[in-house]
Amino acid sequence: MHKESRIRDPLIDGNKTFHDITVEVAYPVEGKANKYWWTLFGLSVILMLWGFGCIAYTIGTGIGVWGLNKTINWAWDITNFVWWIGIGHAGTLISAVLLLFRQKWRMAINRSAEAMTIFGVIQAGLFPLIHMGRPWLAYWVFPIPNQYGSLWVNFNSPLLWDVFAISTYLTVSTVFWYIGLIPDFAMIRDRVNEKINPLKKKLYSLLSFGWSGRAKHWQRFEEVSLVLAGLATPLVFSVHSIVSMDFATSVIPGWHTTIFPPYFVLGALFSGFAMVETLLIIVRKVVNMEAYITIKHIEYMNVIILFTGSMVGIAYITELFMAWYSGVEFEQYAFLNRATGPYWWAYASMMTCNVVIPQLYWIYKIRTNIIATFVLSIFVNIGMWFERFVIIVTSLHRDFLPSSWTMFSPTFVDIGIFLGTIGFFFVLFLMYARTFPVVAQAEMKTILKSSGSEFKKIDNEQ
Repeated sequence: MHKESRIRDPLIDGNKTFHDITVEVAYPVEGKANKYWWTLFGLSVILMLWGFGCIAYTIGTGIGVWGLNKTINWAWDITNFVWWIGIGHAGTLISAVLLLFRQKWRMAINRSAEAMTIFGVIQAGLFPLIHMGRPWLAYWVFPIPNQYGSLWVNFNSPLLWDVFAISTYLTVSTVFWYIGLIPDFAMIRDRVNEKINPLKKKLYSLLSFGWSGRAKHWQRFEEVSLVLAGLATPLVFSVHSIVSMDFATSVIPGWHTTIFPPYFVLGALFSGFAMVETLLIIVRKVVNMEAYITIKHIEYMNVIILFTGSMVGIAYITELFMAWYSGVEFEQYAFLNRATGPYWWAYASMMTCNVVIPQLYWIYKIRTNIIATFVLSIFVNIGMWFERFVIIVTSLHRDFLPSSWTMFSPTFVDIGIFLGTIGFFFVLFLMYARTFPVVAQAEMKTILKSSGSEFKKIDNEQ
């Protein structure tokens, strides 16, 4: 007897109609914020202001207020920089790569993922700026004429490649995000009463670029989306590869390894997807999007986290094997010191959060449970922060000369700036959730007849 394959779960719950999608996607922009939004926004603003205070204190006093020393001159700031870049990585991957592969489940999550990319890269950009000590001279990192005439940047430095790669990535991601928003801006524009709120009507009219929904507009919209997706996909791989070369082109034991570029890219996707999950679980509660960001979306992302987490685990084991196989005593000591030295707790945290915890997603009940997913996604991001801390601090704190050996401890300013960037990130994200539609309503309507719960039910009955 032929057994029919199990029909996939719906991607839109609650027997929605086209009108329901329009009303519910527009509501967070048109209606009032609920108590969850105000609570999170208040906490985020407090953290952000505390961080800004620490940044002002740093600029006014000098970066000597940080816990840096002559041996560990890259510590808390560069750890946070790479962590934020990694978090900003998955947004474009979700949008661009899944668009190219025509995956329907991306439609409910792509916009929040793209917003996360932009806000994450903004936080990352703060750290090199502050670390300069004199941020008003930040334009020196660009190859433009300055008051010293013929003084140019070093084009051989991967730090300069960082500037180009990240600024390009931010630009393409912002354009990609904005293009996708145009039909939704037009939807909000058409729903606003000009007599009651003329300013809002004017604002969304400008943002929507005269979108009318004609066939020609949709044709151009889809063409531009595909072109930008094609441009953004190689950027996903190039940006974090270049960040890894900040380390891999040096002579520090534990850094100069060819596995760094793919290992950093996988790690960035791993942490990026975890942060997307954290945000989406918050968003579906804060702006009432449970019908559109479903358990199925969460499960698909958990599968990707499981895959990338396993690949990151293989990269860790490869590093250990190559250090042993190389026969270089400095390299062997660097990795032995990571696992058994004074910072063993950081290495243990990294391995537990990044390799062991994601394996729980093999269990169906865990990867389809909202609370378990939320907790595990936070653990993944903690683990990825510790990965960057381990790579940077434990490789530097015991260098070639025992006379240079020292320990690193962050000051309240280091910690305050980091917490401030988290607060700033959530302030931006929560304001976005109240200003822009968080779900691509036009795209959701295209899959309603094939992936909506009511139509799935009809198919099953037939």
